[in-house]
Amino acid sequence: MTYRVIQWATGNVGRQGIEGILAHPDLELVGCWVHSRSKVGMDVGELCGLEAIGVEATNDVDALMAMDADCVMYSPVMARPDEVVRLLASGKNVVTPLDWFFPAVSEGTAELEAACQEGGTTLHGTGIHPGGITERFPLMISAMSRDIRHVRAEEFSDLRTYQTEFVVREMMLFGKPPEEAAKSRMLGILSHGFKQSIRMVAHALEMDLDEETRTEHEISVATQPIDTPVGVIETGTVAAQRFAWIGTVREQPVITVRTNWFMGEENLDPAWTFGAEGERFEIEIEGTPTLRTVFHGMHPPNLQQIDPNNGIIATAMHGVSAIPYVCRAEPGIRTYLDLPLISGRAAPELR
Repeated sequence: MTYRVIQWATGNVGRQGIEGILAHPDLELVGCWVHSRSKVGMDVGELCGLEAIGVEATNDVDALMAMDADCVMYSPVMARPDEVVRLLASGKNVVTPLDWFFPAVSEGTAELEAACQEGGTTLHGTGIHPGGITERFPLMISAMSRDIRHVRAEEFSDLRTYQTEFVVREMMLFGKPPEEAAKSRMLGILSHGFKQSIRMVAHALEMDLDEETRTEHEISVATQPIDTPVGVIETGTVAAQRFAWIGTVREQPVITVRTNWFMGEENLDPAWTFGAEGERFEIEIEGTPTLRTVFHGMHPPNLQQIDPNNGIIATAMHGVSAIPYVCRAEPGIRTYLDLPLISGRAAPELR
C-alpha cells in the first residue's frame, strides 16, 4: 500500500523529509506547505535542488486540509498545536520532530486526543534528541542489563556546522554576553521535549520519579574572536554551552540528558573539549552490566562538508520511516511504547 504524504515546511528538516518521502517505496508526496510567499507555486523537487516532480508548493492551509492525504510530515520551526488539531481532525495522521514524544495529561493534550478520535488519526512525535537518542534507544539497550541505576543520553556537537544564523545567535544566544545567555529561553524551550524523554524512560523502567526535573546551564566564553559560518563570536561572548536535565528518585539522579554545544574547541574559557572521540551521541546504561553505546555519523565529517548535515537527515528520516506504521496504528497520540519496531528501507537497487 502506498501512503499519500504532505510535507509541512521546507526548512532544513523539511527538505530532507521530502527527499526521504520520494525515496521511500511505500510513500507518495502529494502536497507541500511553505511559509515563504516566494516559494509558492514552485515545483517541490526543484525547490529542494532535485528534478521536477509535479507537486507545487503552497501556503494555502485550507486547500491542504481538504486534500486527500494519509499523513503529514509536520516540521515547521515551531509547532502550532491548533494547526495540528485541524490536521488530525481532517483525517490526516501527523508525524513530527517537534513535540509529543511522551505527552502527559496537560493543556492541549486532551484536544489533540479528541481530534485524533474525530479524524480516526494518529499523532506521533519522533526525532533524534529528543526523539530517539534520549528515549527510544536507551530503552532498547536497557533490555540487556538488570538492576538499572542510571541512564545517560548526551550530545556533543560543534555548532559551527549548524548554519542557521537566527536560531544560533538569537535563540541559542551564541555570541551574546554571558549574563544575557544566562537568562536564555532555550532551557525552557528544550525542557518541554527533554522532560518528556525522561518521563518515558522512567515510565518504561518503572522508576518512581520525583515530580521536579533538575536543570543545569553552563557557559564558556571566547578568549579571542572565533570566526564561524554565522558570524564572528567576539571575545568575552558565549562560545559554548551545556544544558542538562536530570530526573531523580528521592533526590538521587537516575536519568540525565545533556547537550554540549561548542563553537569549536579552541579559545574557550573554561577550556572545554569533546574529548578523544569528538562529536557524537552517547548512551550509557548503568546497571549489571553497565553498557555504553556511541553514535558516530550524525555529524558532518568536517567544516568543509556540512551540507547535507547528517543529523538533519537522521532527524527527518526517523519521522519519514515511521509514517507507514503510524498510518496503520490505532487512533490517538502514539509513542514508541505503542508502536512496533520501525525500520528504514533498502536502496532501490537492492529491492
